Amino acid sequence: MRPPLSPRLAQSALLLAVTLVSAACSKTEEPPPGPTPPARSTDSAKPIARPTPKPAADITWDAPAAWTKAENPSPMRKATYKVPRAPGDTEDGDLAVSSAGGSVELNITRWKGQFDKAAHDPVISKRAVGDLKVTEVEIEGTFNGGGMPGGPPAEPKPNFAMLAAIVETPSGLFFFKLTGPQKTLRAAKPDFDKLLDTLRLK
Repeated sequence: MRPPLSPRLAQSALLLAVTLVSAACSKTEEPPPGPTPPARSTDSAKPIARPTPKPAADITWDAPAAWTKAENPSPMRKATYKVPRAPGDTEDGDLAVSSAGGSVELNITRWKGQFDKAAHDPVISKRAVGDLKVTEVEIEGTFNGGGMPGGPPAEPKPNFAMLAAIVETPSGLFFFKLTGPQKTLRAAKPDFDKLLDTLRLK
């Protein structure tokens, strides 16, 4: 049989046991682990595919060999041609190629307004050249529309004429406007129609 502990040793053992129990009870429990965050993708973000815008439609043509290409007098024109005058006329015909807005009807009305005391109402005809719709306009009379935009009004020109065509494309209207003395334009009419026959999208 083991001899009993001395009172001092028994007291020391009791204090040690109380200290150990107190330390065990005061230990803070660690919180349970949280949910694991989703793994970040290492793939680089791909850009959103966007449709490529279509370029604006443009047209081209074949000019008659007898017509002379000239410099454009304003940035509004895409091309300018001089048409040789007929015998007895005092000036050449002027063909302006341009593009603008508005409807076919409004542009015809505007062109008619450039003539004073017109000999007759405009002669209007429509036809197709390939996939293009073409409206032709013929006017004769005293022409008042030869002035530059913002400049003084032009001197009236009697016995003048206009051969014009409005070409409808996916991006808007194109204008072929030939003005000049009546005899010159009457002589140029077959070549003007041949030019229109060559119209095509670029």
